[in-house]
Amino acid sequence: MALSRPLLELLSDGHFYSGNQLGERLGCSRAAVWKMIQALESAGVDIFHVRGKGYRLARAVELLTAERILDGMPVGGRQSLSVLDVLFDVDSTSTYLVERPLRMGENGHACFAEFQRLGRGRRGRHWVSPLGGNLYFSLRWRFSRGVAELGGLSLAIGVALVRALRDEGVEGLGLKWPNDILLHGRKLAGILLEISGETTGPCEVVIGVGLNVRATEFAHEAIDQPWSDLESSLGRRVGRNALAAQILTGLIAAARQYDIDGLDSFRDEWMAADAFSGREVVLQTPSTETSGVVQGVDENGALILSLKNGTRQHFYSGEISLRAVSDRLANV
Repeated sequence: MALSRPLLELLSDGHFYSGNQLGERLGCSRAAVWKMIQALESAGVDIFHVRGKGYRLARAVELLTAERILDGMPVGGRQSLSVLDVLFDVDSTSTYLVERPLRMGENGHACFAEFQRLGRGRRGRHWVSPLGGNLYFSLRWRFSRGVAELGGLSLAIGVALVRALRDEGVEGLGLKWPNDILLHGRKLAGILLEISGETTGPCEVVIGVGLNVRATEFAHEAIDQPWSDLESSLGRRVGRNALAAQILTGLIAAARQYDIDGLDSFRDEWMAADAFSGREVVLQTPSTETSGVVQGVDENGALILSLKNGTRQHFYSGEISLRAVSDRLANV
């Protein structure tokens, strides 16, 4: 069944509403309301059912709107966007933008969604996307640089996210090569890039970001790795529209800067936040496994490992999984 934004909007204040009240407001039967409630719950919305009172969200929800996001951005950031879409229900924000190339004269095209049915992470993994609690968004941006010069872009985007989150008061942030943001060692956000264009340029890149803002029972059951969320860390509610505006502004600024300077403007900052710097790790590809000590990243964004034989090897992102040896041993 399709997800009902009008129903979620009615419930978003956190108050109780009976089935009759909701039916009257929505112009449908109590049975139809019940089916819509079940659809929202299946999408990850925590809803209380109390006899004699009705339905209430476990926690009030601030729904995203394009107007509020744009109002929170500086003039320069707003002018850099040709289009900002805020969708309620979509397969994937990145797929949505991949199918919509920038037209001549357009700058960036951003898309946020309350719910993703087929959210994607690296290496073909599914990104768990419960409804109305986190931030799922993508930015399509045109770069004058070619594909070969965009190897460090995911690192620059990681730095931009860390900057925005620190401005929100978040402490304990770290970066994991090539595309994860950690909070106290647990995954907080992920980045996925999809590049199309010429080897020497220009290129268009869809920058996809998933950020855990609020923990839900649905997420606890669905996510199979250590993870964290902003509200649990900060001990308070986070305004999602204001945060979306802040992060989108930072990503636009980072994309512009990267197109001018490449990774040079971000490399030192990325290495300062590297959660695995100086640690022994294992890199796994579909066919090989390499152990070594992390020694930062090079000017192209490749991870540098110091191997046991005394040599250094550079690894470029792709079908690679990075894990600390200490974490691996702990799970044996």
